[in-house]
Amino acid sequence: MLFCFQPLNSCPTSTWTQYFQDNEVVAQINRDVRRLCPEISFFQMATDYPCKLLQEHNVEPLSRRVNNVLLESEVLVKNRSGTTNLVNSRKLAVEEYACLSNGQEAHWQVVERILFVYAKLNPGVKYVQGMNEILGPIYYVFASDADNEWRKFAEADTFFCFQNLMSEIRDNFIRTMDDSSLGIEFRMKTLFEKLRLKDEKVYNHLTISQQLLPQYFAFRWISLMLSQEFLLPDVIRIWDSIFCSDRKLDFLIDVCLQMILNIRDKLLLNDFSGNMRLLQVI
Repeated sequence: MLFCFQPLNSCPTSTWTQYFQDNEVVAQINRDVRRLCPEISFFQMATDYPCKLLQEHNVEPLSRRVNNVLLESEVLVKNRSGTTNLVNSRKLAVEEYACLSNGQEAHWQVVERILFVYAKLNPGVKYVQGMNEILGPIYYVFASDADNEWRKFAEADTFFCFQNLMSEIRDNFIRTMDDSSLGIEFRMKTLFEKLRLKDEKVYNHLTISQQLLPQYFAFRWISLMLSQEFLLPDVIRIWDSIFCSDRKLDFLIDVCLQMILNIRDKLLLNDFSGNMRLLQVI
């Protein structure tokens, strides 16, 4: 019985096995949330409402479970006199970030916790890179509200909204669903089919003349709901319209279609590489 509690036990039901698996998820989330909306400093700032339960029960933040590791190496160096020596050097395996003082939490740490809880409650989906980009704007809206009462419950409100949104778009993040009628491949095909019906000349130029597939650019557009294509205020404005629609994903496809049509003249003039740059940095 004690074997189940040994750190080296590889049994799938072992407590330690689950702990190490959770750490892998935390490490991935940690890398992603630290890069969230780098154009603004909001997510690096301290929240006014850190999680009191962590402080009351003396629980360390998730980010503390992902420690920087010092890698030691020895380099053969020859000095000016011709003598060679082995010189020990240390390099950080993970980029260092400034830590806030005890009792404080940065906004990205709150986002990290929300994503980890979501991954634990949804084992069929877990965490997939890109979910942080979906969660970020939602949390920003709640956590930057002018009303203190709204800001106070930003974490809970964000989780509720994120959970509901993911129930509609989660198939975009499940690889086994890619080729289904709800998967990301189907969404991209729908976009190009609408392009063919709306502007066949552009469609033929991209697909036949240049073999420019929607996977090269539309995958990010659709799966991240354009959160990487625009600045945060513009993303919030676009999402406001999308969320008002009863057919959110269809509305998103229509927005993507219009983005292509807005640059149709440039697309018809450019070669393959020019159009790739144009569509990836629209």
